Amino acid sequence: MAGRGRKPPVPLAPEAARERALRALSRREHSARELTTKLAHDGLDRTVASEVVGELGESGWQSDERYAGLLSRSRIAQGYGPLRIRAELSARGVADALIVAALEEADPDWLEIIGRIYQRRYRAAPVDAKDSAGRYRFLASRGFTSAQIRSVMRDAIDAEDEPEE
Repeated sequence: MAGRGRKPPVPLAPEAARERALRALSRREHSARELTTKLAHDGLDRTVASEVVGELGESGWQSDERYAGLLSRSRIAQGYGPLRIRAELSARGVADALIVAALEEADPDWLEIIGRIYQRRYRAAPVDAKDSAGRYRFLASRGFTSAQIRSVMRDAIDAEDEPEE
């Protein structure tokens, strides 16, 4: 009796793997690790997949540097903080030096970003310690540092305490 689900992948020849990798790269950028994993999942031996991805990197079709820059800018625009972006890129196999370079090149104003996120989500100052802790957890889950979170929350409390004119 045949099992349900996907059939086991048919092993790919290196040339077919190269074509499949190029098709994947034509849809969106991939890190070298992502692309290698994708090819291995499709039935290519992992060492051959690494070689194919390496060749694509040498020819400029695949670039972890380009991938890190694109993903960083995208996540910054979505309102994510530096810790979350670093973790996501690291999990996808991008080298730490490339992550640092991508974030430095993007050069976002983290306090402006976290302030915008905070103002959009919360209209008033926290009512109690439990409310403050929830807000802190929310901003931390978006990848902002403790210093950035404390700064925006302190500014929100200070703005609430200022008398209106």
